[in-house]
Amino acid sequence: MAFLIFLLLLSLLFLCISVYFIFIHYYNSFNLKKQGLPPGNLGLPIIGESLQLISAYKTENPEPFIDSRVNRFGKIFTTHVFGETTVFSTDYEVNRFILMNEGKLFECSYTSSISNLLGRKSLLLLKGNLHKKMHSLTKNFISNSTNVRDHLFSDINRIIQFNLDSWSNKVFLLDQTKKITFELIVKQLMSIDPTGVDQQWTESLRKHYLILIDGFFSVPILFLFTPYYNAIHARKMVAEEIRVKVRERKREKETMMTGSDDHDDEDIRKEKKDMLGMLLDVMVGKRGDQDHQGCCSNNSKSSVEINDSADQEKKVEEYELEDEEEIVDFLLSLILGGYETTSTIMTLAVKFLTETPLALAKLKEEHEQIKNAKKEQKDGQLEWSDYKYNMPFTQCVINETLRVANIVSGVFRRAMTDVSIKGYTIPKGCKVFTSFRAVHLNQDHFKEATSFNPWRWQQKRGDTDQVAGPSKMMLNLFTPFGGGPRLCPGYELARVEISVFLHHLVTTFSWTPAEEDKLVFFPTTRTLKRYPIYLQRLM
Repeated sequence: MAFLIFLLLLSLLFLCISVYFIFIHYYNSFNLKKQGLPPGNLGLPIIGESLQLISAYKTENPEPFIDSRVNRFGKIFTTHVFGETTVFSTDYEVNRFILMNEGKLFECSYTSSISNLLGRKSLLLLKGNLHKKMHSLTKNFISNSTNVRDHLFSDINRIIQFNLDSWSNKVFLLDQTKKITFELIVKQLMSIDPTGVDQQWTESLRKHYLILIDGFFSVPILFLFTPYYNAIHARKMVAEEIRVKVRERKREKETMMTGSDDHDDEDIRKEKKDMLGMLLDVMVGKRGDQDHQGCCSNNSKSSVEINDSADQEKKVEEYELEDEEEIVDFLLSLILGGYETTSTIMTLAVKFLTETPLALAKLKEEHEQIKNAKKEQKDGQLEWSDYKYNMPFTQCVINETLRVANIVSGVFRRAMTDVSIKGYTIPKGCKVFTSFRAVHLNQDHFKEATSFNPWRWQQKRGDTDQVAGPSKMMLNLFTPFGGGPRLCPGYELARVEISVFLHHLVTTFSWTPAEEDKLVFFPTTRTLKRYPIYLQRLM
């Protein structure tokens, strides 16, 4: 009898739960329709569909989370993840509309836990006019072709060669590429040379950054020794190390502004052309206007010059950096953005090429031609013109790696006002997610979309054998660096670094995987085992 009562109660409980979920489903559907939001499923109260999203991205194939909802609801659907109702877009036209209306209809939105790790003046968190100005300043330095050619390219070539020369017969490629890109960004931003006396300092800073990055993908609990607690501590260590360098350079800058000649140090007398110098021009230049007005006419209207062209001069008054802490925040976030994604692309390009022998052979042929041509030159060093004109297939490889890997799967934005899109209304304050991954891996846009095929970025002109670049349609679909006012400012620099790395790798080594490795997508896109490979130097 007791057993029958237990079964009856269990059945009633199951029935109540079923009725509850049916009610929630229809209530959510009715509520979404009433608000004018796209159709979708809000999942369970509070947690929504967060667990389903995380579970999907922990597999080798995260597409089903979005694909199943697109099949049910269409290219734009509503869900509830990470505590908020969120509109997902897999429509490239909608994505483009959202990205292009940054600061007008939509704005970036990050949690306070991420803000604490980045700093209040990081480029990622800046908004409005200040973001526009600082984004322009950054882009003109690290992705301006003239500046990259004249001031950055030789260091990129030298530091990559320096690192590859130190490799043993077995390396974990992801670790090595992270080391390379970190050293490059530190050199570019602060003129700290990892091949010289600053090698130990650079490596110490990099270790702190590894701990800091772990904090972005951890539960934001400030208990002792939790990943987030360790990340906050690492951030303080990183900020202090950068602060020391900022103060050193600030003293050098002020010494130059006063015109003092009583310093024998050539580094002090010679102004360094880097991002830190430009930021100090902003800060010290302002103070120079105030402190030396009337007595130092050459400095009273200091300006930030990226190169000699007039259209790239930015007057100090346009910017709003007030103290060294803001410079520290800004540099800290640029270093973070400048090495993590680029190193992963380098590693995955090698992985995809290794798994596609025909593409690897084509790439080797391209770079052997460059190397052979260099034998007739005096120094034989790679030049800017080689990157710009002699690496067309390399650019196809980079494009295809970016498309297949989707290091940044998409971006979150928040509606600043009620926005009408394709018959739906996104209310003010609602979060939206533009899925780049869904567009890049859509079979309607790219044939055999999940396959690595660099040749898709080549197109023949008519019936001739001439090869043209990708179509305008493909470029509209292709958004690995985002778009609009928040287009990644380092997109050109990343391409240069990957191209130079691939050149030296394929002309210096042959390699085989040390063990099977696979891609994982949570919390970030990477190889599970850091892609170990055996190396053999070419004669």
